[in-house]
Formats: sequence, C-alpha cells, structure tokens
Amino acid sequence: VQLQASGGGLVQAGGSLRLSCAASGFTFSKYNAGWFRQAPGKEREFVAAISWSGGSTYYADSVKGRFTISRDNAKNTMYLQMNSLTPEDTAVYYCAADPRPAQAMSVMSRDLKYWGKGTLVTVSN
Repeated sequence: VQLQASGGGLVQAGGSLRLSCAASGFTFSKYNAGWFRQAPGKEREFVAAISWSGGSTYYADSVKGRFTISRDNAKNTMYLQMNSLTPEDTAVYYCAADPRPAQAMSVMSRDLKYWGKGTLVTVSN
C-alpha cells in the first residue's frame, strides 16, 4: 500500500501549485481521501477531503475558495490545486485515505488508515 504525494516546491505569494497523490496497493476508488498539512512548529491540520466518487468535497475555512480538491479514480490519483498562495500556506502536505466518511476526516486525522509521505510547499513573500 502506498500513497505518494508530489508537486510541492517553492512559489511566490499569489502563485499556484498543483499537488498530486498517487495511490497503489489498494482499491483507491473505494476510499475517501484528503489532504493535510503541517507547518514548522505546528500541529498537523486538515486541508481538504473528497468522497470516494468525487461528488462531495470539504475544505478548511483557511483554504476555502483558494484550494480545490479533485480525484481521478481511473488514474488512482488525487489532486490539490492551490491558488492565491500565501506564506501561511507553507507546510509539508500529506495525503491520506480512509473508508470512513470524508466529512469526518478533519476530526479523524490521528487514525486514518493510509498516509503518504509529504511534499514540501514553500511560499515566499
């Protein structure tokens, strides 16, 4: 089982990045999935979640209107389009998958079934 996040990098404030999360070793299309992030010296926090079908999405207030989560089950991949980035978005971004409801992922982060290694996003002034 593997979740591999990629697409991080250095971007200027106001810029955009698209993260990808490639899943393998399990039936990704049957799992709800989400993105979390951890900034230096801070707790890991929920960013966004998407239902197994892609029909429902959920966002943290801090990213609502700027970030868009999506998935392509044919490619076993989830995405996070990040626009209007600010230095406060600097963090390591992680993807996760779990069979339980997507809308609950924000409060279940400690025991989600599958986690990927993170990808670093750095937003400069």
